[in-house]
Amino acid sequence: MPRIAIYPGTFDPITNGHFDVIQRACKLFDGLIIAVAKSDSKKPLFRQEERIKMVQLAINELPQMPCFLSVNGFSNLVADFAKEQKSNILIRGLRAVSDFEYELQMGYANASLNHQLETIYLMPSLKNAFISSSVVRSILLHGGDISHLTPKSVNEFIRNHNVCRH
Repeated sequence: MPRIAIYPGTFDPITNGHFDVIQRACKLFDGLIIAVAKSDSKKPLFRQEERIKMVQLAINELPQMPCFLSVNGFSNLVADFAKEQKSNILIRGLRAVSDFEYELQMGYANASLNHQLETIYLMPSLKNAFISSSVVRSILLHGGDISHLTPKSVNEFIRNHNVCRH
């Protein structure tokens, strides 16, 4: 039976750090579902449909990958989404020690809701360790250049569709 993992997140927008984790996870599993959370409570800059589109564009930039990649939106608990997808593996990225406490709590919470669920933490490469979606959004909102922080297609999507809102 194929091993399918889920990489959930808001991806507001997807960054080179996310992209890095996707490539690492794909080496470990037969398939990877990139699950784009609706996350209205986080007040995302981009609509869920735009974030899904940006993730799709980004993964289209990848060379032939050793796993199947898909992009799905979701608005329920990730523990329930994992059950729906028949996956018991979550992938989470850790950039720094400061991420660890939050991610550990979320991992325990998800496991309490779905006892079959395991969370695997992957680190992006050092060159991408400082990148976060919030850093990218801040740069965008101040008119800065994000081309070195996001996949090329994502940067173009944001520029061409004027989706940055103040």
